[in-house]
Amino acid sequence: MKHDAKDGSPVSAQDAVSAQVVAILAAQALRTSSELTRDTSLDSLGIDSLGMAEILFAIEETFDVSVPFNANVPDAGGLDLHSVGSVCDAVQALIDARQA
Repeated sequence: MKHDAKDGSPVSAQDAVSAQVVAILAAQALRTSSELTRDTSLDSLGIDSLGMAEILFAIEETFDVSVPFNANVPDAGGLDLHSVGSVCDAVQALIDARQA
C-alpha cells in the first residue's frame, strides 16, 4: 500500500487510480483536481467530443488499458463516462479486467 506524501496516511491502489483519473480530467477541463468531485458531470466541465478523445488517449497511455469507446455511439462500449466518479470506476474496472 502506498502512503500519501502529505500526511503519511495509506492510499489504496484504487484511490491512486482515482487521483490520476481526476488529474487527467481536471487538466482537460482547465480546472484543479480539488474542484472536481465524484458527482461532477463531464458536461458541466465543458468537455466536448475532442476533449473526451484526448482524455481517453491519456487514460490508455497512463494505465496501459484499451478503452472500448466509439464517439459515434458513446454508450455502446458499456462504460458510463458521464461523471468523474463513473470514469474512475470504469478505469478501475478496465485495470481489474486486464489483471485478471
